[in-house]
Amino acid sequence: MTESTFALDSRLAADTVEVGDLALCRVLLMDDARFPWLILVPRRPDLSEITDLSEPDSVALWQEIRIATGVMQALATPDKVNVGALGNIVTQLHVHVVGRFRSDPAWPGPVWGFGTCTPYPLHARAQLIERAGALFSAA
Repeated sequence: MTESTFALDSRLAADTVEVGDLALCRVLLMDDARFPWLILVPRRPDLSEITDLSEPDSVALWQEIRIATGVMQALATPDKVNVGALGNIVTQLHVHVVGRFRSDPAWPGPVWGFGTCTPYPLHARAQLIERAGALFSAA
């Protein structure tokens, strides 16, 4: 399996904005201003489970989850960072890294399927992507 055959699921592409690439994963920002929310997608074709990764890619994914969690903490200083790989709707392997606040509208429940998505204003989204990109570069 090579990166050249990787294609991002169209549902992920429709709901997110690209932040950049780590060694293994494409980093996406969920375009929902209610929650600071990153998504890591390993750039490998035909994966749906974490256990589908090779051993080296599995190690790399966990390292990149740690990096993304640190970026989320620096980016938004949340009360809690939730990390999850559900795949019930989008089966392509992807990992959510969501900053949660006791004051957010879904607290303490899950963010998935909660209310209506509120896209970022374009200028705010651009600033957030730039800041996130800089934090990933420094990690």
